[in-house]
Amino acid sequence: MFASALLLLASIAGCRAWGAATSSVTNRDKSRGNASTAISSTMRPSYWRPALSDTWQWQLNGTLNTLYAVSIYDIDLFDTPVATIKALQVSGKKVVCYFSAGSAENWRSDFSSFRASDMGNALSGWAGERWLDTRSANVRKIMRARLDLAVSKGCNGVEPDNVDGYANNSGLPLSASTQLDYNRFLAREAHNRGLAVALKNDTRQLGDLVKDFDFAVNEQCHEYAECGGYQVFTAHNKPVFNAEYAASYSTNAAARATLCANASAHHLHTLVLPLALDDSVRYSCEH
Repeated sequence: MFASALLLLASIAGCRAWGAATSSVTNRDKSRGNASTAISSTMRPSYWRPALSDTWQWQLNGTLNTLYAVSIYDIDLFDTPVATIKALQVSGKKVVCYFSAGSAENWRSDFSSFRASDMGNALSGWAGERWLDTRSANVRKIMRARLDLAVSKGCNGVEPDNVDGYANNSGLPLSASTQLDYNRFLAREAHNRGLAVALKNDTRQLGDLVKDFDFAVNEQCHEYAECGGYQVFTAHNKPVFNAEYAASYSTNAAARATLCANASAHHLHTLVLPLALDDSVRYSCEH
């Protein structure tokens, strides 16, 4: 017994450790092989990091409008062809690729890779989606494969969504501690592949995670009075890209002017967009 225990401890020591709300769910919780070899921080490839001055467009559905004069396009990892990504980059834009890291979507090509035990409650308001047990080794293997897909398609960075399951009704035994571990796992794996990585929402853990992520993507921090927390990102020269969906911002010019003044005061890159993120409505506070 003692010899076996020593052997087990030695084996563990020789491996790199990879780590083990809201009421209704909106886009603030979702818009939509083998474990990778560990790479030491000194061996990580260099990668692009967005600047505080960068501007953005976010579209996940519909025919992609590639004509906006912005620095960054945030688009769907699965649905966007490689040719579109390359064309955006040739035009001088960086491309961030969106995927859900905290939910299983039954229309995705890799959905069958999830096990029944990996999934918890359905996401309220989002048909075909269920929260994921982010402690699961199988879930993490799938996310590594998605990051590999981002590399193969030429993405400059990634936006992993639904990384605040612990703060929602997931039906799973998630906690603030397991969420920090998972989010840091995602950031580490992205960086190991030369990808910039965004922290999506998870407003309760901004201070804990600012050093791990390169920028932030937020939904509705103005509507929910959460924008002040993002000062920790901008103070570290890490930009914050914000989307707001309230109808008043689209229909009321005065409300939009107030929104944009607040965005400027918080140094946020704010867009007014439709919840479907299909480019049917777009107002930018910057131009």
